[in-house]
Amino acid sequence: MTLSNDSRDRVKQAFEPVALAMGRAGLTPDGVTLIGFGITVGGAVLLSQQLWLVGGLVVFLGGIFDMFDGTLARATGQVSKLGAFMDSVFDKAGEIVAYLGIVAGLQAFGVPEGPLLAAAAMGAAVMVSYTRSRAEGLGFTAGAGMAAVGMMPREVRLVILSFGLVAAGLIGAYPGQALDCQVSPLMPLDCGPFSSGIGYLFVALAIIAIGGLLTTIQRIIHVRNQARPQASSQPTETNT
Repeated sequence: MTLSNDSRDRVKQAFEPVALAMGRAGLTPDGVTLIGFGITVGGAVLLSQQLWLVGGLVVFLGGIFDMFDGTLARATGQVSKLGAFMDSVFDKAGEIVAYLGIVAGLQAFGVPEGPLLAAAAMGAAVMVSYTRSRAEGLGFTAGAGMAAVGMMPREVRLVILSFGLVAAGLIGAYPGQALDCQVSPLMPLDCGPFSSGIGYLFVALAIIAIGGLLTTIQRIIHVRNQARPQASSQPTETNT
């Protein structure tokens, strides 16, 4: 599963009217970036309080703003290297903050493996972004080409994470629920995180962690394949 650059462009074009409306309201691309980050921080606070449904929706809303700032910059001719830098930094900071909110919420929930799984998903997400930025900084896959490499780019991670959070809230995941349930010999899944909606969040985090790892490997292989022709084209020294 990948998102091509053409697919991204179509999505961004669909959001262009909303971005232009923000511009007419006086917002700048950097302002939209900061608002999106602030929304995500608010969602992270809600997640730390185990308010999975509303927190998930707020985090998703904050992530959606990632489509508005760049679209607004292009539509209004305000594209700049500083703006791209600000966008990348605050997007990644917001994603990390969201995972920290999940870590805090799962720690309070009382399931020991929860924070570890959330930390693994966060680490995988960071590595996916790092491999892209490092590769593009070294001149591999110029432009936004690296974004289309791999199965777990940021947009996909956002959708999967939001789904897990919303499912946890809708189905029900309450403090102590996983600890107070009774184990039944006839129903081995009667107790533990999968006895409640929190299991859906666990599945989402596991998918992100595994998918992020695979995406990192895909991007490493992609860069290695690009590097080989460059290496073979360089002259080699011979002894005479």
